Amino acid sequence: MNILDKIVATKKQEVAAQKKVVTIEKLEKYPGFARKCNSLKENLLKDDASGIIAEFKQKSPSKGEINFSVKVEDVTTAYNAAGASCLSVLTDFEYFGGTLANLAKAREANPDIPILRKDFIIDTYQIVEAKAFGADVILLIAACLSKEKALELAQKAKALGLEVLMEIHNAEELEIVNDFVDVVGVNNRNLKTFEVNVETSVELSKLIPAKFVKISESGLAGASEIKYLKEHGFKGFLIGETFMKTDDPGAACKKLIEELRD
Repeated sequence: MNILDKIVATKKQEVAAQKKVVTIEKLEKYPGFARKCNSLKENLLKDDASGIIAEFKQKSPSKGEINFSVKVEDVTTAYNAAGASCLSVLTDFEYFGGTLANLAKAREANPDIPILRKDFIIDTYQIVEAKAFGADVILLIAACLSKEKALELAQKAKALGLEVLMEIHNAEELEIVNDFVDVVGVNNRNLKTFEVNVETSVELSKLIPAKFVKISESGLAGASEIKYLKEHGFKGFLIGETFMKTDDPGAACKKLIEELRD
């Protein structure tokens, strides 16, 4: 059992428990549920877009504790001011230290920028939850979904006005991508070994249909890598640890975006 299998097993238990605590009917009455979503896809395609999807991540299975000394509202506001195209907020607690409360705080502090709910979505309940707590985009990870389940989840997201980011790790997982997906993300991290290789994005970029906006995830540290990936058609770059491991994640984000614009 690899780390993804463990996370999904935990997530199934968490979702089953949460359904008993807060019903879908209750979630649909949350103020966030009625709001119109901001578009990640549109933001990434703007001529002046930085393409940076700046993430609030406090710990991870591969790195352990990253940064618990900062507040989500402060960091995400700074990311937004720095020129990020989108915010990403972890909501998995067990493995990443994230919470839905963090998502709600980020939303309240940043009403006009797209926010990705970064979690392991395996049930339509989580999509309703995402909308209720203020997300604009959900992440679907091809490695932990069947083709049928991915289609069901993507359709539900689109029905609620959310956009869908589908994450793949290899060519085989492209089979899971469907027409309800807005953005395809290539994760450069091998889930079995945790090794990171940016060339994974380059190789898969040749296989991703042109109708999808492409983003690269994991292991991105500097402007040179991002400029290299832009040459291969990537419009978005999800970066978390590089920013979060510093004392001032917002300043680190600002510095990178300024380097990209040089």
